[in-house]
Formats: sequence, C-alpha cells, structure tokens
Amino acid sequence: MIRSSEGMEIPASLTEWCDVSRMALVVYDMQVGICRQIAGAADIIERTATVLEAARAAGMRVAFTRHLSLPRKWMGATQLRTAMAWQRCNSPDMVEPWFPRDAEATRIVPELAPRADEAVFDKLTMSAFDSTALSFALRDCGVRAVALAGVAIEIGIEPTVRQATDNGFVAVVIEDACGFGNREARDRSMATLRFLGEAVVTDVAGFCGALTAGS
Repeated sequence: MIRSSEGMEIPASLTEWCDVSRMALVVYDMQVGICRQIAGAADIIERTATVLEAARAAGMRVAFTRHLSLPRKWMGATQLRTAMAWQRCNSPDMVEPWFPRDAEATRIVPELAPRADEAVFDKLTMSAFDSTALSFALRDCGVRAVALAGVAIEIGIEPTVRQATDNGFVAVVIEDACGFGNREARDRSMATLRFLGEAVVTDVAGFCGALTAGS
C-alpha cells in the first residue's frame, strides 16, 4: 500500500485491490442474445464462470449488467440511429427491439445466473455507469474498484472502464474473460486502455490468484 503525505492510501498491487471490502465484480452483458453473436462465446462463458465462482467464494459483491431495448414508441433518434447501424437497415421503421425486458435474448446465460444476493443493473447505454444506479450502489457500499468480465470489450467494456475512472473507481480488466465481436476493434480498445494506464489489466489466473492471496 502506498501512502501519501496527506494520509491517502493507494493500493499498489492487484491483491490489495482485490480486497472484497473495496472491490466488486461486474459481469457485463452476458446475455443469451448477445452471446449468440460472439465468436468463442462458450470460452468466455467458461472463463467468466471461473471468475464468478472465485468472487463468490471470496464473498465479493457481484453485479450483472443487461442491455435493454425500449419499445419502438420509446426509441428516440439516438436509439433508432444506433439500432439501424447494428441491424444494418436504412429505415427506422425496419428496426426491431432485440432486447425487450422479458425476452429470452435479454436473460443472463444460465451458466452465470445471478443469485438472490447479487445485483442486476439494466441499461440503455454502452457504459454501465451511464444512467444507471451502479455508481451510487458502489459508493454506498464503500467499493473503490470494479473487476470486469463479459462481452464485448470494444463495444461496452472499454467505455465502462473509462467512465469508471471518471467516477473515481479503479477498473480491473480480466482480459481473457472479456469477449469481442471484432478482433481489430478489440485490439484498439485494449491498446487505448494500456496507453492511458488508468485500468489494471490482468487475466483469469491473476484475478483468482489475487483473491486467494488476499483471503
């Protein structure tokens, strides 16, 4: 632990950040309909399950995010434009809500089903911190860091990591438990995060080892 002259303590290692009193695990958008679109999703589900099991065993708080689609009547210009891009259509009248609240596609994959004592945050945006209660809940519990696993790094995990910093949290990216849809875009995202230096980048083995070492 590094201590400033004003008495501010800054964890200096992954093990120190993985203190369950200061960290929560965020499983990002591991939904049935999203995992179907990701090559290698089975491997990401398996690795995320390993991370989830380790966090649960250590007593760490766990949160899940789900991306939702509003009914078309509630889709404004931004939502329609984004949906048109993703659905490869040139008319807003052709847009279909892919992730209604109660749809099968919106559910967390069964291998990672949330438990009763785990939080689920629904969102319309890519960053898990934008227009959700995640930041409030973390601060209210005294959490200072979030570990991230899920899909997709180039779509939602990178903006979540960057906004974590803007909200005063340290983000730990469990790189091999973060899936992607486009390899080149994924590599650019990771290069950006490494260049900025704000996030801690580790892998499943490193995260699980840090939890064990800190217990």
